[in-house]
Amino acid sequence: MASSDPTALPDPWQPLHTLLATMDAEIEQVYVSRGIEGARPRFAYPLIRLAHSGPLTIRELAESLNRSHSALSQTLTAMRKEGLVTSEPGPDARTRRIDLTERGRSLVPFLEAEWRATHATVAELDAEIPYALTAVVDELRQALDRRSMRQRILDHLVEPG
Repeated sequence: MASSDPTALPDPWQPLHTLLATMDAEIEQVYVSRGIEGARPRFAYPLIRLAHSGPLTIRELAESLNRSHSALSQTLTAMRKEGLVTSEPGPDARTRRIDLTERGRSLVPFLEAEWRATHATVAELDAEIPYALTAVVDELRQALDRRSMRQRILDHLVEPG
């Protein structure tokens, strides 16, 4: 028996994904307008942290940014390709220490200024809309703390057969 395709319905996540992608693209346009090629908005956080913390292992950097090791590793690979960071063997054979290149270090003052401007923009947007995004995210987190996403899905899950 064939079931109806649930992906034919509108995806409730799509507007959020599209909005985030659009905002990232606009931040990247700010970089390009300042002559900064090859830098992505997702690079700013690790570059700024490395500038202030010195060389870190991937795990140390991931923990300090509250990112998964896997996600950060992918970002660092892209950053290495752009010549922003170096990767050297760490204290043991299983670790790698990440440090800024001169190019990466030269971008940090601009990235810090952009970071502050972006945070000011988010505050401006929060004041402009009827439901502040930061408050909505906090309320969603509280609701999920009360009952997890996993539990909510399981409560709605009707398995075939």
